[in-house]
Formats: sequence, structure tokens, C-alpha cells
Amino acid sequence: MAEKDQVQIQVALSNVGSHLSAADHELNINAVLSNPLSLGEVGTTLKDAQKKFVMNRLHFDALNSFEELPPACTFIFEKIEQMSDEEAVQILEKAIDELRDDVNVQEADLELWRELVNYHNHNHNHNQDQGGHPFKVSTLSDVSEHSTIRDNAPKVVDWSLQVRLEAVLIAYWSPYPEVRSVTDPFDDPSTPAETVRVYIIGIVWLAIGSVINQFFAERQPGIALGGGVVQIFSYFCGIFLEWTLPKWKFKVFGQTVDLNPGPYSYKEQLLISVFYAVAAGGSYVTSNILMQKSKLFYGNTWVDFGYQVLLILSSNFLGIGFAGLLRKVAVYPPEAIWPSDLPTLALNRGLLVKGKKETINGWKIRRFSFFFVTFGASFLYFWIPSYLMQFLSQFNWMTWIAPDNLNLAIVTGSFGGLGLNPISSFDWNIIGSNSPLAVPFYNQTNLITGMFIAFFVILGIFYTNYKWTGYLPINSNSLYTNKGHSYKVQAVVNKDSLFDNDKYQQVGPPFYSAANLVVYGAFFALYPFHIVYETGMHHRELLKSMRSLVNAFKSFRSSTYDGFDDPHSVMMRAYKEVPEWAFMIVLVISLVLAILCVKLYPAETPVWGLFFALGINFVFLIPLTTIAARTGFSFGLNVLVELIIGYACPGNGLALSIIKAFGYNIDGQAQSYISDLKLGHYAKIPPRAMFRCQLLSIFIASFIQLGILNFQITGIKDYCMPHNRQKFTCPGTTIFYSASVLWGVIGPKKVFDHLYPILRWCFLIGFLLAFPCIAIKKYGPRKYFKTFEPTIIIGGFLQYAPYNLSYYIPGVYVAYAFMVHIKGRYEAWWQKYNYLLSSGLDAGIAFSSIIIFFAVQYHEKDINWWGNTVMYAGYDGSMVGRLNATESAPDGYFGPRKGHYP
Repeated sequence: MAEKDQVQIQVALSNVGSHLSAADHELNINAVLSNPLSLGEVGTTLKDAQKKFVMNRLHFDALNSFEELPPACTFIFEKIEQMSDEEAVQILEKAIDELRDDVNVQEADLELWRELVNYHNHNHNHNQDQGGHPFKVSTLSDVSEHSTIRDNAPKVVDWSLQVRLEAVLIAYWSPYPEVRSVTDPFDDPSTPAETVRVYIIGIVWLAIGSVINQFFAERQPGIALGGGVVQIFSYFCGIFLEWTLPKWKFKVFGQTVDLNPGPYSYKEQLLISVFYAVAAGGSYVTSNILMQKSKLFYGNTWVDFGYQVLLILSSNFLGIGFAGLLRKVAVYPPEAIWPSDLPTLALNRGLLVKGKKETINGWKIRRFSFFFVTFGASFLYFWIPSYLMQFLSQFNWMTWIAPDNLNLAIVTGSFGGLGLNPISSFDWNIIGSNSPLAVPFYNQTNLITGMFIAFFVILGIFYTNYKWTGYLPINSNSLYTNKGHSYKVQAVVNKDSLFDNDKYQQVGPPFYSAANLVVYGAFFALYPFHIVYETGMHHRELLKSMRSLVNAFKSFRSSTYDGFDDPHSVMMRAYKEVPEWAFMIVLVISLVLAILCVKLYPAETPVWGLFFALGINFVFLIPLTTIAARTGFSFGLNVLVELIIGYACPGNGLALSIIKAFGYNIDGQAQSYISDLKLGHYAKIPPRAMFRCQLLSIFIASFIQLGILNFQITGIKDYCMPHNRQKFTCPGTTIFYSASVLWGVIGPKKVFDHLYPILRWCFLIGFLLAFPCIAIKKYGPRKYFKTFEPTIIIGGFLQYAPYNLSYYIPGVYVAYAFMVHIKGRYEAWWQKYNYLLSSGLDAGIAFSSIIIFFAVQYHEKDINWWGNTVMYAGYDGSMVGRLNATESAPDGYFGPRKGHYP
């Protein structure tokens, strides 16, 4: 390389200064890529053995050639040389203090950091005691360049090099290998992000995705056009527009708009993914609208398009209004890693970031090629379990042994049972239910532990016939009459959908299945448990978050990044922020639309209920969002809201369902938008570009979703019926409806005082249970309890009715194989391919399922053979209670006696 070129590249790489300066993290990516440096041209103060050590730590030692290093590699070498030992020690000491209890930090890394710091402190004290004579330690500078570091070698083999290397990884990249595998340690602010291409591609795919995802939203199991599929198509669309759009520039409001700014960039690609994410996530209130409008549920004829528009826009935009307030809580903190975002970032890099040729554990395939091989294999294979050999999907092989054995179906059944089956599926659509290649392995183990505990609790309740559960299917999410039939709300309400006591005295109260009763009990225990546990375990972080929120209101002109000095927040300082008042305006407008919605229509909902929804979210949203950001596990406020509103508005199922929709959707949508903000944070998308794209995409998607929903209600035969042939059984809306009946129409007073008084004790149980869990987590052996997450264990109870163990057991096997075994032994392979594998499998299924549905299922072309019918044979396909009310219950019905209904 010419000396002049090399100097230019060194200037492009070097911004000598503090790691707390955004300029010190910037890199001219085009300059580096056009004239890449070799291993001999970087780290000129380091010996060959030291360079090899760094390459191994960064997993760049598998490159086929060291003549043209990746930009990240050259950047890290430059920063290692710039950093002093003293600065490195300070960075590590701070990291140890802040991350020592972080469940996502690898214990081996923490031990290494402690050893490096302890050596420094020992050496420093020794020097003082001995008059400044240095304590001798071996260094890689003394090692032959042909030597290798053995697996059993001591952790510290070259203190100065290692302390600087580890500090640079923390200060310029991330302490989490998961994050390092999908991000860069630098940013190039000149990379195009918000372009005309983004809006063209984003709007087109937002429209397509909104149609498809809303269409399949009420299918069990659900099917979605995931973000991975859209990333693939948007990539090709971006390349196409790069070739075809004219290179014109014009001015809009004084700003120059470049129609075609050159090569399609990874920032554009990721911004399109954020644009599309609104369609991928859907809108919670569509279940509310379906429940109100469908004759199968409430059948409210006044639910016109105007009401629907006000409801969906107000609830969706309230969520984004809250998202702005939570940036300091769940976007900027580095411990908020958002595991669900990582596959999206991996695919984005695989498509647009050109990697160097390398051989990792014998694998030479590039990221781009690996994804498409996985995508193609998944697309083709899904035809087998989804259409040709459906028994491979719900592989309830145990029930085939004796289809008419009710007890066997109850315990092992995949459809109506509890799903205790060690080999329950060969279908990634089911195996991937809990994202086994994305969320940390401790998420899987804690969740499945909770599910197994709940399994025995449900069996105990069912077989003891506690509260008449033995008369009902064990794992149903529906409500039942006292004769075991489906409960119809129309039978107990008047023309205004309000409670009618005369009708109720004829029909009687509704009843829960055993599993549904356990799910609600777990919800009631979870709310007080989580608040106490999070306060006890993470009080420092919560106090810091609350102070940040208060300061945001008091000093709204200050930077939202104040107090955050992790590398990604530092890099984002280069871009204009979205001020807090912008999010507040969205919040106020949304609230006005919500008030209009309940005042202009006979929704029987008081306005104060909307302010209650806002208030309860303000209290609970921080602890709920922080655990989602940290672990990938989340739950909503829906059950708590319906309980409180049930007391406040007795006999009013409509008010409960509407306020619940706001109470939950604020939380759910806010978490979704915050997750997207973290994507932009990792990829260094300008915040104002993110804000504009999110607002526009919400507005467009809301109208499309409403159009599809209204078509489905009238255009699909037997829509939401339990035995719908196309699996449109509406599990989400059924749960929503059941809750509105029991907690709204009937009311929690009747439930707690008479039907299920045990449920009110669950709050106290959850509160008290938090204290021993805090003690175990804090004082138990760290080796065993570092990954103990009791909130997720209780969350395992929530996975039943209508789902069960068969949906989650296979994922544990996959998670162990990839998130423990492969990650531990083949970390370089794992960093390069794991999240791409997750995206490829999901994308293949999403695309294949759409083709299958419209090609052979919408106009039925069934293949009727044993392999497509055996799963539904016997009791598992048509679950009943173990007791028959007509035959064994007094007077042919169970529960409270007529004339004495609560």
C-alpha cells in the first residue's frame, strides 16, 4: 500500500481522545473499505504473538487472509494502542461494579476482569512497599511468534495487553458477546439512513405485512410475515432502487433531498425494518373490536368504522407517547440488551455488511449465503409438517397408543391436554415458540421450570375437582356454564351490553377450566411479586431510572443522553435527539382521541377510566419494561386492569374491555416501540428519522388492519368457531371475551367472594414469596443462583390455556444445543451464524405458510390420510371433562344452586 494511502486510512481510523467523545467512535467506512489495512500495518507497537492473541479474542483468527482486515478489527487495534493502562483499569473497575449482578454478563469475563484489576492493585501496592520495583509478570512480547496459548494456560498471560483489550471492548463495543456479534464498535454518520428509498419500500411492505399479519392474527398457532422475510425482500428492493432511481436532488422545506444517494446502506435497511415492525407487532385492540362486533361474542351493531378508527389510533399512539419517557430506562442503559432484537441485527449485517473470507470450525460459507440456504431449507421443509404430514407438527404420539384413554390425553395431549411429551414436535413453528435461538438459555430453563410446577398444580386441581374443574376440559381458555357448555354473554346482558340480573339468575355464573384458574392465580401473584422483587434486587437501577424521568420533566432542554457513557449512547450523541415534548404532544393528542371514542359512542365507558389506564402504566411500565429488556420475558397489565375496573364498574363488560385495551396496549405498544428504538440505537439510526417513520407507519398500518379485520368477520366461514378447519379459532379474542364476561359482566366481587375466593389470596402469596426469592438470589451460592429468575418461573404458569408443555419442551433442547453447548465451545461459529439461523428458519416458515394457505388451504385441497388425521383422534382432539354434569352432578348441573347464584 502506498504510504500516502496508509496515512489517510490511519487518519480515518484515529480520533485520538476520550472514549466518552462521539468523535472518538467515528470511522469513515468508505475510506477503510477502499484501502483495507493488513495485520502488519495495524498495532505497530505490538508483537506478532500479541496481535494473534487479540485476533483470537475478537474471533478474527479464522480469516483466510490477514492482508485485508475487517474495519472492526483495525478499529480495535487502534484503540488498544491509544488506551493507557491506568484508563483501562478504571474502565474495568467501573464495569465490575455496575455489571457484577448482571445475569447476561458471562461469569468467565467477570473473573478475568477481576483478575486483571487485582493484579494491578497488588502490583501497585507492591511497588510502593518495595520502593517502586515492578512486580514481574510474563508477557506475550516474550513468547515466540510460533507459540500458541494452551486451553489450560492462566487467564492473565500479558497483563498490559489484556487489560487494554478488555477495556476497549467495554468502552468501544459492548461487554456482551451477543451484542458484539451483531454490532460495530464504530459509527459513520455520513452513511445514508432516512432516504426516499426507505419510505417507498417501507410503505409497500408495511401494507403487505399488515394485510397478512392481521389475516393470520387469530390463527392457532399463529402465522406472521416476520421481519426476517421483509428484510430479505426489502434488501432486493433497495438494490433495485439503487440501480433504477435517477440521481436527482431537490429541496423540500429548505432541506435537500437526494432521490438516490448511492449504494443502499445497512442503516436504510434497518430503518425499513423499524418501519415494518408496526405491522409485524399488530394492534391489541383488534381483539377488542372483533369481540364487540362479532355475533359470536357481543354483537354490538353500533361498532362502525369511525369508532374503530378512534379506538385503534388513540391506543396505538398512546404507546409511542410513553415510549419516549422510557428511553432512559430501557434504551440507553447497556444492560437493556433486548434479546429479541439481536436476530434482526444479525440478518441486517448478513445482507449488507460484506464480510471477509474465513474458516470457522470448518465452515466457510458467508453470512449472506448461510441465511438463504437456511431460508430455502425451512421454506421447503415446512410443507411437510404443515400440509403433507401434519402429525409431525403436533406429534402427540402418546395419545395414539390409546386414543380413547382420557387420562392419557389429559396428561400428554398436544391439543386439549397439558402436553407432557418429551418429543412433541418436528415443526419449527412450534419448536421456536419461545425463541430458543434468541433469548438467553436461563429464560428457557426458568420458564420450563415454572411450567412443570404449574403442570402438577393443574393436575391436582383437576383431579380433586376443585371448584368443579373436573366437569370441564382441563386446558381450555373458554368459559363454561354449569352444565359444561360454552358460556354466551348475550344470555346475561341487556340490549346495552350491561349486566341483566334476571337473565343471569336463569343461566348462572361462568366457570374456568383448571388451567385457566391457575393462569389467573399466577397473574395475581405475579404483579405484587414482581414489584417487590425488582425493587429489592434492582433498587439502584430503578431509582436511577426514576431520577432520569424526573429530570427529563424538570430539565426538558438537557440532553436525553445525560448520565449514559456506554459506547452506543456516546455514538448516538452525534445525532439530533427527539425532545421529550414531542412525545408528550403525541400522548395528549392520543388521549383526546380516546376521550372522543368513549363519549361519541355508546361504549358505556367513563372518561376517568382512560386516565386510570395512563396512571397504572406510569407506575408499572418501568419494572415491566426493564425485565423484558434484560431477559426477553414480558407480561402485560391486562389482568390487573380488568380486576380493578371490574370492581369500579361492576356489570359492565364493555367498559372493562375498552379500559383494559388501553391499559394493556399502552404497555404492549410502548415495549414494542422501545424495542425498535433499541434497534436504532444499536445501528446508529438518527432518532428523529426513527420518530418520523414510527408515526407514519402506525397511522398507515392502523387503517389497513381495520380493513382486513372487517373482511374476516364477514368473509371467512365459521370464523372464531372452535372447530374452524383453517385453524381460525381466535385464541386471543376468546381469552379477551372470557375475561370481559367473568371480570366485567359478572364482576370480581362475585368471583372473589363466592366462585373462586382462593384467587384473592394469590396477591398475598406473590407478595410474601418475593422475600425468600430475594434472599436466595442475593445470598445463595452464586454458581447456582446467578441465573435464577423467579419472575420468569411464575411466568411459566401463564403459558397454559390454550398452550401447553408440548409447545415449549422442544425449544429447551434447541436452546441448550446452541445457547450453551455451541456458544461455549464454538463461540466464533455461534457469533457468526446463530442469529442468522434463527432468522432464516423463521423467515422460511413465514413465507412458506403464506403460500401454503392461499395455494391449498383457502380453497380446501385436503390430503386425507392417517398422517393428517391421527392427531385429532380420540379425546385429545375433542377434550372433555372427566366428569359429566348431566350424569354425576346434583340435579344435572354443578356449582352454586339455582336461586342462590352469587
